[in-house]
Amino acid sequence: MTTADLQPASPISAPALLRELQKNSPVFRDCLPLAIGIDKQLFAARPELSHRVLRQALAMHTRSLRYLKAMQVAKVRYNLDGSQADEVTEEQRAFAASSLHEHFKKAAQQRKEKEAAEAARLAEEQKQEKLNQLAAKFSRG
Repeated sequence: MTTADLQPASPISAPALLRELQKNSPVFRDCLPLAIGIDKQLFAARPELSHRVLRQALAMHTRSLRYLKAMQVAKVRYNLDGSQADEVTEEQRAFAASSLHEHFKKAAQQRKEKEAAEAARLAEEQKQEKLNQLAAKFSRG
């Protein structure tokens, strides 16, 4: 046995794992609705994976806009091998639609806040410029 045999496999980050899954699995690449319990299928196929990292990668995937858009119209979920699993329920479709609505609502609010802050900054700059002009006009020079 060498020291290399004793070394644990180099850890993979959740984003790197997700990229790998998307590259190697049509179910992930095509953003098909995942079967409930697909994490167990992944652990069976890849026992060296960290549970935490896999769960993070799955969360990133299932919270993505592309996945949520697919879920809101989907009828069937898919296993890792691409075979059909359970049906997507109306509640699950509604949850995906609700999640998308909340995402876009939050993004619009952030955009409004950013625009308001920019407008306030510009108004302050204009005010300061006018004050500087008045100071220059009335200063003794």
